[in-house]
Amino acid sequence: MASSMALSSPVSLFQLCMLLFSFFFFFSFSTSSSAKLNPTTDSLSLSFPLTSLPLSTAKPLNTNPKLRTLSSSSSYNIKSSFKYSMALVVTLPIGTPPQPQQMVLDTGSQLSWIQCHNKTPPTASFDPSLSSSFYVLPCTHPLCKPRVPDFTLPTTCDQNRLCHYSYFYADGTYAEGNLVREKLAFSPSQTTPPLILGCSSESRDARGILGMNLGRLSFPFQAKVTKFSYCVPTRQPANNNNFPTGSFYLGNNPNSARFRYVSMLTFPQSQRMPNLDPLAYTVPMQGIRIGGRKLNIPPSVFRPNAGGSGQTMVDSGSEFTFLVDAAYDRVREEIIRVLGPRVKKGYVYGGVADMCFDGNAMEIGRLLGDVAFEFEKGVEIVVPKERVLADVGGGVHCVGIGRSERLGAASNIIGNFHQQNLWVEFDLANRRIGFGVADCSRLSK
Repeated sequence: MASSMALSSPVSLFQLCMLLFSFFFFFSFSTSSSAKLNPTTDSLSLSFPLTSLPLSTAKPLNTNPKLRTLSSSSSYNIKSSFKYSMALVVTLPIGTPPQPQQMVLDTGSQLSWIQCHNKTPPTASFDPSLSSSFYVLPCTHPLCKPRVPDFTLPTTCDQNRLCHYSYFYADGTYAEGNLVREKLAFSPSQTTPPLILGCSSESRDARGILGMNLGRLSFPFQAKVTKFSYCVPTRQPANNNNFPTGSFYLGNNPNSARFRYVSMLTFPQSQRMPNLDPLAYTVPMQGIRIGGRKLNIPPSVFRPNAGGSGQTMVDSGSEFTFLVDAAYDRVREEIIRVLGPRVKKGYVYGGVADMCFDGNAMEIGRLLGDVAFEFEKGVEIVVPKERVLADVGGGVHCVGIGRSERLGAASNIIGNFHQQNLWVEFDLANRRIGFGVADCSRLSK
C-alpha cells in the first residue's frame, strides 16, 4: 500500500516506508459502465464512470470457457476524487458474479488483497459465498511453502490447513487472511484469469490493496496487463469538500502520443542489495531545480549505490516526495536561502515535512518559483509555483518534500503530490515510464 509494510514478518524496508504516508484517491464503480470494440485491434475498451466517496475511518474453481481473458490493450477510464490524507482507490468488479470492491492502487506493493469481512462499514466487503469462481489456496500450494522463502509475502499454514498471510504496518494497522484465487469480470464476455489475492479476515483499513509493482504476484503480471496509466487532478485546499476527478487506464492510453518517456532501471534477482527494492518502478533522475536554479546535487545521489541506497522510484501511494539526505539537505538549504524568515520554526507535519509556512501560500510560491525534477533525455516533471506548497490545514502550508531518513528509508520517492496534472504511464513491455502534462480534472469529465 502506499503506498508499505513494516512487518512483524520480514518484508522489505521500502514496503514499510510506502505505507506510512499515503496519498488517497477515491473511486466508485458505476453500473453505467460502457464497452467499445476497437475494429483495428479487436480489443475491448472499457469505461467506468466514478463518483466521489467520503473517507471512512472455499469453493472449487469454476472456469467458464466462454469468458475472454483481459488483454493488454484493454482499458478503462475511472473518475477519481481525493482530499488530503487519502489513498488512490479504484473500485473493481471481483468474483462471479462481480462484487464491486474498493482497492488502493499502489505501485509500491505486490500482493493484492480484498476485504472479506463486514467490520469496516460503509465499505462493502467481499462475500466469498456469493462467488462461483472463489477458491482458497491450501497449505500444500507451492506459493504457501516456497522452496526459497519469499520475505515479501510471509505465509503460514492455519488450523484449517489453508494458506494464511499476515502484513503488519508501521502505523499500527495490519491485514491478514487467506490467499485465494479469484477473477475480475469487467463484462460477461471479458475477465481476467484467476488471480492470487489476499482475502482479509482482519484489517483496520477500510479498503483493500491493488498491488501494481513489478512482482510476479502483482496485478499487471498476473492479469498480463503490460501497460497502465493514471492522471492525478489538482489537489484542493484541506477544507474543500468539492473533490476533483482524474482518470486511470489499463492498456493503451489515447493520449500517449505526446508523452515523454524515460527508461526504467531494472535489477536482476541475483543482484541482492540490502536497501534496494528490485520490484519498484525505478527511474534515472538527474537533478532538481528550484526557481530555475539547478541545485548542486551529484546525479549519483539519485542512483542506487553498492548497497542499494539512493534508488529513485515513482510511487502511486506516497503522498509527498522523499529524498535521501544528500539531496534533501540541498533542497532545504535553497528553501532557507529564499524563504528563511518565513519558515515555521519547530514545526514538522506528519513527522516528515519540516519546510512549512503560515500566511499566503500563493505569495510564498511566487517567491520560491517552480520546482523541477530532471531525468535523462531532457525529460522533466515541473511543479508550477502555484502547486509547490501543500495545504495541510489550520492555515499551514508545507513544501511537499520530506526526508527519507524520517521514514527509515534509503530511497528517493516521487509521490503523488508531484504528479498532479500529469499523465504517468507505466509501459512494462518496453520498460519505460511516460509523463504527459494534462488538465486531469477536465479530462475526466
